[in-house]
Amino acid sequence: MAQFFSIHAENPQPRLIQQAVEILRRGGVIVYPTDSCYALGCRIGDKEAAMRLLSVRGLDSGHDLTLVCRDLSELGHYAQVDNGQFRLLKAHTPGAYTFILRGTREVPKRLLHKKRDTIGLRVPAHPVVQALLGELGEPILSSTLLLDGEDVPLTEPWEIRERLEHQVDLVVDGGACGLTPTTVVDLTGDTPAVLRYGKGDAVDFEA
Repeated sequence: MAQFFSIHAENPQPRLIQQAVEILRRGGVIVYPTDSCYALGCRIGDKEAAMRLLSVRGLDSGHDLTLVCRDLSELGHYAQVDNGQFRLLKAHTPGAYTFILRGTREVPKRLLHKKRDTIGLRVPAHPVVQALLGELGEPILSSTLLLDGEDVPLTEPWEIRERLEHQVDLVVDGGACGLTPTTVVDLTGDTPAVLRYGKGDAVDFEA
């Protein structure tokens, strides 16, 4: 049965953050709030936890997941970023965007797009996520908490706990989140390409 932590959305309690990160380090799958929607997360190098995460979503092993990073410095450790890309990233992070970039050797091969060697990365603004990432010291492998067959993500912590208490190890209650996922922008081409319009303003990425 999943544990349930009520963590202050603006001033996360360090003790609860430490406990949540210990669950991640032990191979746990957690639900946590972001600046767009609630997300599922696990450690980047834990293949078994990643498969459990995909199972909760009702997805197969070929589905692309996202690395949620603390800041641009951490993002740059896992993605190849040139000067033009860096300027765009700096102007839009932290924020409700997921950027498609070419991965570095630090990204496990199984997580990269099979043909393009790309990975989705984001730097969220939510204080709870920032606290988790700071304590963990590495990105969280993540996916929006959108269950199979449903049109909108789960957003109420009590409902998440009720529905997923036997499928995840921890639900972090950081208050209600939104229903709009991130804007997804592919930065691997000559010009940015908006792949999904979401919460983040896409005007700077449109031709």
